[in-house]
Amino acid sequence: MKEQIARYIAGEILKDSTRVVMKDEPLVSSGLIDSFSLVDLALYVEDTFGVRIEDTELTSAVFDTVEQLAELISRRRAGVVE
Repeated sequence: MKEQIARYIAGEILKDSTRVVMKDEPLVSSGLIDSFSLVDLALYVEDTFGVRIEDTELTSAVFDTVEQLAELISRRRAGVVE
């Protein structure tokens, strides 16, 4: 899952399929992805992994790394309500 998310970010958001996005690399707080790209990433996650992302979760506290995003997906798939 983490590799799939990282590939999507590199290829579709950063437009550089050769770029390696590390699982703990800051995405939002570093300015690597902006708020528009964050929405695209959220839609990708919802469509690909079948989970719901609330608008209030589109923050660096939730979406700042691939690791954080994968943890959120795993919790949602396990039925954990936050």
